[in-house]
Amino acid sequence: MMKKVILGLSALCMVAFTSCKEDASSKIKSENVTQAAERDATPVEFPVLAFDKSEHDFGEIENGTPVETVFSYTNTGKSPLVITDIKSTCGCTVPQDWSKEPLNPGESSQFTVKFNGKGKNKVSKTVTVTANTEKGKETVKITAFVKPDPNAEATPQTVVQ
Repeated sequence: MMKKVILGLSALCMVAFTSCKEDASSKIKSENVTQAAERDATPVEFPVLAFDKSEHDFGEIENGTPVETVFSYTNTGKSPLVITDIKSTCGCTVPQDWSKEPLNPGESSQFTVKFNGKGKNKVSKTVTVTANTEKGKETVKITAFVKPDPNAEATPQTVVQ
């Protein structure tokens, strides 16, 4: 008895799945397939984010000396550029003053990057720009050689007797 019930339910499920496949394929309109093929054949024209410089070197700075630079950029693509975020690899480097408004092809803008100047020796920080470009993320870098602050107190030495 139980086998007949299970067998009956299995057969019912197979009929239901088979009928679903037939209904789905009959609902596809050939004009939609043609439109999708035409859309996919047309290349997407992404905006292109072109920077005036890919890296800024502050040179030698004393430890704790805040510095800043401006990165200018132009949309050299064929569609509006939208920057959704600009972040640094750490909190010591702060990008600011950037617009979230669409930037039309040929137009330029800029953003400021402030670095608190803390560190030792050669310091390099990456700033990532998230935008609607083909890659989705573009990067610029800042570098500096951080020297010890000459006015900082020398580390006390332990005297051994």
